[in-house]
Amino acid sequence: MRIEGIPASPGYAEGPLFDLDRPPAAYDVKASAAEEKEALKAATGKAVSRLAAMIETADGDAAGILEFHIAMLEDDALSAPAFAAIGSGEPADAAWRQALDAEIAGYEASDQDYFRARAADLRDIRDQVLRALSENSETAPPPGAIFYGSDIAPTRFLETDWSRGGGIALEAGSTASHVAMLARSRGVPMVVGLGALADRRAGNALLDAEHGGIVFSPSPAELEDFRQSSSSFAARQGQAQTFLTQPAATKAGTFVRVQVNIAYPSDVDGIDIATCDGVGLMRTEFLFGKALPDEQTQYQAYRKVLEWAGEKPVTIRTVDAGGDKPIPGFTVEETNPFLGLRGIRLSLARSDIFRVQIRALLRAAVHGNLKVMFPMIAIAEEYAQAAALFAEEQAALASRGVAHKLPPLGIMVEVPSVAVAPEAFADVAFFSIGSNDLTQYVMAAARDNAAVAHLNSARHPAVLRLIASVAAFGREKGIPVSLCGDAGGDPAAIPALIEAGLRDLSVAPAQLAMAKAAIADVPV
Repeated sequence: MRIEGIPASPGYAEGPLFDLDRPPAAYDVKASAAEEKEALKAATGKAVSRLAAMIETADGDAAGILEFHIAMLEDDALSAPAFAAIGSGEPADAAWRQALDAEIAGYEASDQDYFRARAADLRDIRDQVLRALSENSETAPPPGAIFYGSDIAPTRFLETDWSRGGGIALEAGSTASHVAMLARSRGVPMVVGLGALADRRAGNALLDAEHGGIVFSPSPAELEDFRQSSSSFAARQGQAQTFLTQPAATKAGTFVRVQVNIAYPSDVDGIDIATCDGVGLMRTEFLFGKALPDEQTQYQAYRKVLEWAGEKPVTIRTVDAGGDKPIPGFTVEETNPFLGLRGIRLSLARSDIFRVQIRALLRAAVHGNLKVMFPMIAIAEEYAQAAALFAEEQAALASRGVAHKLPPLGIMVEVPSVAVAPEAFADVAFFSIGSNDLTQYVMAAARDNAAVAHLNSARHPAVLRLIASVAAFGREKGIPVSLCGDAGGDPAAIPALIEAGLRDLSVAPAQLAMAKAAIADVPV
């Protein structure tokens, strides 16, 4: 029986199914309320310790998720209702589940997308503590298991040893979820949107995350076909490694720059600068965690990446807060945050915070080849206002004798108004197409919603037409154009992007080899 889904991270996995939605192991009820409270405290502490240990080896995106979970677990307001219920006679597991389920229901009922999305984090936190409470009797997944269920928690993903094989098959899920991004960065096969099955499955299964599907109880013929496809995929991956240290070029000899996307300064520690043409996107919102970062903290972060890159360019995006990236003390609550005060709009509204980042960027620019781009630009006035703030801060640093440099200033092309009428931005230094948001806005299909995932494709003719028009405008006016969204690292999308006129792509580090190999296979 084969069920079709949506590929979220390419690859193949063959192994036993592990049901993510199985009921938790039985909890050993204690003799008194005092012991129940101690059990809950111990389980919470164990969960925090486990998360802290994961942070030690996590990359930028993962560390941010784990830090959020720890902050929630250490918030007494979250656990107070559970302790109160224990005092009224409830066992620790039931008290914790009831308290968290009530909190989750409140988040799910919110009219704000962000809070509804955070319900998944709360479910993860709930289950982390429940697992710690009943850990002695919990069933561990076998090595190389295919995790199957409605969804998977980021912590479950991070604590799994994927070096022994395995994969993820989800009834729901999203190609833009935290776990999907983590899976792509680590090369873990993942399929989403499989839909609910009438009965839970057991035994071995075959996960085809290249085309999107899973086979239950495979026949000998299906097993043979699967292993041939898996071997072919592995061979292509191996062949792709030969392209890693070479400049990317098509069959006709057309050179294509391939840069990397990063989130944290530490991300560059595992990247050989010789394998890429620089950093096409450094996200900075992940520096804005529990507290707003000061100027020196930001300066050191930017300097580290610039010195690593040497003469190669590093394009740093000013803080893209809002939408699904709230920052305490900075972002505001909105009914539709993806269309609200986010990106450059928020930075201009809070120029006191923005100016701190600008000064850090100006000071860091002396240490390498820096380029700065503004997110969520919709009208030319926004670019002009942001550029004016850079000029003001540059003058202030010069008057104080502080070493600095004004970098080229460009914009993200992710709001359709820019892609439709790029002539309004003829004075920018460069364009960087954010294919994730551009596709989401053009297709009116949320990128994190499995129900409309089939609509959210950067290969749709409408999206490609806009990309081609921006590339053509850039060539005509001599303005460099690149693309830094997920489409740039998708081998299936790369031929269409090159045909649309793009010659500069930025991809996740794990996608470098396959992206270069895909470029080499393009005839033009």
